[in-house]
Amino acid sequence: MDDKSAYRQKLEARLDQWRADIDKLQAKAREASADARLEYDKQIDKLRKQQDQAREKLGNLDEAGGDAWKDLKSGFEKAWDDLGTAVKNARERFG
Repeated sequence: MDDKSAYRQKLEARLDQWRADIDKLQAKAREASADARLEYDKQIDKLRKQQDQAREKLGNLDEAGGDAWKDLKSGFEKAWDDLGTAVKNARERFG
C-alpha cells in the first residue's frame, strides 16, 4: 500500500468515526425538548456541512496525481482538525 492510500484510509476512518458521533447526537436530539432540539439541529447541520466539506477535500486527494497530494496534505489536516474539534465540542456540550 502506498502512502497516499494509507493516508486516505486514515482519513476515511476519521470521517466514519465522526459520522457515528454526529449520528449519536442526532439520536439525542430526537429525545430532547423542543428548545434543546433546535439547538441540537443547528449544531448537527453545521457538523454535517463540515463533514461534506471534508469529504470534498478527500475527493480532491483522489484527483491529485503523483506526489501532488502531499502538497494538499496541510489543507486536509486543517479541515480534519476543524471537524474533529467541532464534533468534540458538540459531544461535550450536548453529551
